Amino acid sequence: MDQQRPDTLRDLLMSSARALRRRWFVALEPWQLSPHEYRALQVIYRDTDRHPRLGDVAKALRIAPRSATEVVDRLEERGLTERVPDAADRRATCVRLTEAGRRIIGELETARADDAEDFFAALDEHDRAELRRILDKLR
Repeated sequence: MDQQRPDTLRDLLMSSARALRRRWFVALEPWQLSPHEYRALQVIYRDTDRHPRLGDVAKALRIAPRSATEVVDRLEERGLTERVPDAADRRATCVRLTEAGRRIIGELETARADDAEDFFAALDEHDRAELRRILDKLR
């Protein structure tokens, strides 16, 4: 007898996370950004007081420094980032967002919030609060 096994909590959580991630990949298409490029923009944006070095970007993205260089190169070619000298070490190079990069970050944050709202629309406020409570507990 071939019985279908019920999804485990792990399976349900992973499936939901993958669905949300797939939606985000699709949402990035109008900006022609890869998820890595978006995450790099986020890393650079969050560190606006002290422009991050390429190595900092690589570490935050958990990728090799060479890969971070390639990601930042693509962002720079599009006018979203620029390299600047490190004020503390003239041999080092930092990265900062351009005005266009800051504008895109704002647009992406709005798109991300809208997509999340759509994704979680099936949940009422009580369910959302309960899900948040459970996920916070697991984290």
